[in-house]
Amino acid sequence: MLDCEIAVVGGGPAGLCAAAEASEWGAGVLLLDRDRMPGGQLVKQTHRFFGSEAQRAGTRGIDIAGILHDRLEASPSAAVWREADVVARYDDGVLGVERRGRWEKIRPQKLIFATGAAEKTLAVPGSDLPGVYGAGAVQTLMNVHGVRPGHRVLMVGAGNIGLIVSYQLLQAEIGVAAVVEATREVGGYWVHASKIRRLGVPILTGHTLLEVTGTDFVRGAVVAEIDENWKIQPGTRREIECDAVCLAVGLGPLGDLMWQCGCEMAWISELGGYVPRRNEEMETSVEGIYVAGDAAGIEEASAAMMEGRLAGLAAAHALGYVPPHQFTRIRSEIASELYHLRSGPTGDVTRRGLAALRGAPVRRQVLVEEGEPC
Repeated sequence: MLDCEIAVVGGGPAGLCAAAEASEWGAGVLLLDRDRMPGGQLVKQTHRFFGSEAQRAGTRGIDIAGILHDRLEASPSAAVWREADVVARYDDGVLGVERRGRWEKIRPQKLIFATGAAEKTLAVPGSDLPGVYGAGAVQTLMNVHGVRPGHRVLMVGAGNIGLIVSYQLLQAEIGVAAVVEATREVGGYWVHASKIRRLGVPILTGHTLLEVTGTDFVRGAVVAEIDENWKIQPGTRREIECDAVCLAVGLGPLGDLMWQCGCEMAWISELGGYVPRRNEEMETSVEGIYVAGDAAGIEEASAAMMEGRLAGLAAAHALGYVPPHQFTRIRSEIASELYHLRSGPTGDVTRRGLAALRGAPVRRQVLVEEGEPC
């Protein structure tokens, strides 16, 4: 049994920032990450970040991962366990961890969940064929392992992820047949859409994926136009030649461990699904358990990093490491950064989701009840 002051589950942008913030105040921190290299989605991101200098604008995601990891490694009060998969949290507060073939037990005083999100998918005929990927899987293949996912890819989803991955495919000299988007407008930043349009990639708004064709692997895809009621328009079916389909259709927060802990959860579609209730310091309904990043609601990595800082600061303060006056000042500064990041039209969905969370019905322990969305 290993006792520690703060355990951070998940080594993505939120987890790294949470662990670094808490450890720099002197708190003993153990970061647990299931991958060989901490960084989460940042490891796959070769594009430069937007935003302000405080949000690391102009820096590539993979470089940000290295900066955050080096910052954590430099702290004498922090430790990192790689290839450590937290699979359970027991009633006595002990974490069960599978680490490189061994079973470990950890008993933290404070716990921060930065478990991220899982990719959503589309259930259409042929969607189980080899060659149908999530956007994160495509990024992993290309940007981490140097493997081509195909020669001509159909992208489904015109949010930032779909647009950015489309451009990365083109950079790798992989053809992008088209980008298909069900809504009437591109959901991502126009700068990303403009880049791929200039390179000849059509963006088919108001269209949906009907079928992936092929027998042993992908040979094409069938798309069609839909109306405002999501009904297929007669005579608009068309087949697109491709050997891979990339689904960038959203993410769902990974809250399994928070369900185990008995945290109050609420279904907030604007935040991606079930998320935990928490206060302004990112503490959930269970005392001593905090949340940050996509596990708290789907947003950009910049917001995840700030939430991670806030959770790490709050956990260290609760243990007595952060003086009250400094805690109040820094908490206010982080809250101000989050407010400005979420302002404007690009933050409208998040603002609606956070407002809904304050009044949404609560669920505990039951993942899906009859009649609930899943």
